[in-house]
This record gives sequence, C-alpha cells and structure tokens, in this order.
Amino acid sequence: MREAVFTDKAPKPIGPYSQAISYNGLLFISGQVPLDPKTGKIVSDNFEEQVRRVLENIKAILEASNLTFENLIKVTVFMKDSSKFSIFNNIYSTYFKGQYPSRSVIFVNDLPANAQIEVEAIAAKD
Repeated sequence: MREAVFTDKAPKPIGPYSQAISYNGLLFISGQVPLDPKTGKIVSDNFEEQVRRVLENIKAILEASNLTFENLIKVTVFMKDSSKFSIFNNIYSTYFKGQYPSRSVIFVNDLPANAQIEVEAIAAKD
C-alpha cells in the first residue's frame, strides 16, 4: 500500500509533492534542499551548513518511518560546485555507521530555492 510520509521536523514541500512515499517496504524520499523546517528558508549561504541541513532533513524523514541512514539503499546528490565534492563527502560519511548505500552525484547549474545541494534517497525496511 502506498502511503505519504510527513514530519514537521523536515521542511514542508515547496511544491506538489510529498516529503516521502512508503511503498512495498521501500521509502522514496523526495529531493531535500537545505530548508530550515521552522522557517521554510535556506539555512545559510555556507555550503557545510547546507549539507548538514539536507542530511538532517533526510534523517527526520527516515525517523518518521522508524528508519535510519543504515536503511538507505540509494542516494542521489545534486550539487552546483564540483570543487566542494570532498567537503560533501567528509560530512556525508559522518552520518553512516556501517555500509554506505549506492550513490550518484550529479553536478548541475541550478537548484530549487537557489540551494547549493539537493539530495534524494531510497530506503528499505529490513
């Protein structure tokens, strides 16, 4: 059964989509940009803060489904600046305790809300 997931600990969608959809033991998390869930605005212009906010938003959505980063099986990252790839990797790696999910990183010219990064993910319930 298909079920929308919503938590007020992650930003409200800024368009016609759900934070995530749970279906057949999988959780499909919509692309998260670094919006502060309390203000609905980009957390800051600082890239590191944007990365942490995006990952915290994903964490909140996972937790709303009783999941963790260990349940992620696929992550897709969209970034504006390829020179910040190692900064992203350093922060990203701190969110995992064990095996990393598969991942793609795509460099783009623009992102919603003028964000520097957007991340979408798929998790599996064990």
